[in-house]
Amino acid sequence: MDNNSIKGAYKRYAPVYDWVFGLVFRNGRHVAMDSLEFQSGDRVLELGVGTGLSLPEYPDDVDIHVTGIDISQDMLDKAEKRVEKHGLTNCELYNMDAEALDFPDNSFDKIMVLYVLSVVPDPYKVMSEVRRVAKPGADVIFVNHFAKENPLVRRFESTLSRWAAPLGFDPDFPMEPVLENVGLDVEKIESVNLFGYWTMLHGRYHE
Repeated sequence: MDNNSIKGAYKRYAPVYDWVFGLVFRNGRHVAMDSLEFQSGDRVLELGVGTGLSLPEYPDDVDIHVTGIDISQDMLDKAEKRVEKHGLTNCELYNMDAEALDFPDNSFDKIMVLYVLSVVPDPYKVMSEVRRVAKPGADVIFVNHFAKENPLVRRFESTLSRWAAPLGFDPDFPMEPVLENVGLDVEKIESVNLFGYWTMLHGRYHE
C-alpha cells in the first residue's frame, strides 16, 4: 500500500463509512475510551480520526484538548461536520500523515491509534512517531485487527492481503512486531468488536 491507494480507498469509503463501520467498530471505541482516566489539562492525540465517530465520546466534564489527524481529507470533511454538529470546541482536526507527525516531541498525554496500523504503508514509522510525540508516562491505546493464530484463518488473511491496496488495509498484520517495537509497558490486551476479531492494546511509556 501507499498513501495514494489509501486516500483512494477512503475517498470511496467516506460517504458510507459511518453506516458500514460505525456499529461494527463501536465496541472497540468504547472499550478504548473506558480504559483511559482522563485528567484536566490532558492533551489527547487521535491518529486516523476518520469521520470523527469517537470525538463526541470523549468526556465533556474534564478539561481536555483533543487533536485528530487523518490523511484522507474526504474523511476529515465528515469529521469537521460532526465537530460542528456536536459543538465540540475542544477539538482540532488536521490533514496529516501519521508517519510524519507535525508536532514537537513530548506533546501528548494520551494517544489513541484506532484501526490505523494495518492501513498505513509503514506501521513501524507510525509507532516511532507515536513514541516521539508522547510525553513520558503517556497512555497509548492501539485498537487493530491482528493476524490470528488459527492456521485456517491465517491462510485466508494471507490470501486476502494481496488485495490490501484496493481494500485500504492489510488483514495479515501480526501483533508480535508491535509488542516488540512499540516500547510500552503493556497494561491490558482485550479482544473487542464482533467475534473478538479485533484487539485493544493499552500501554504506557516509561516515566
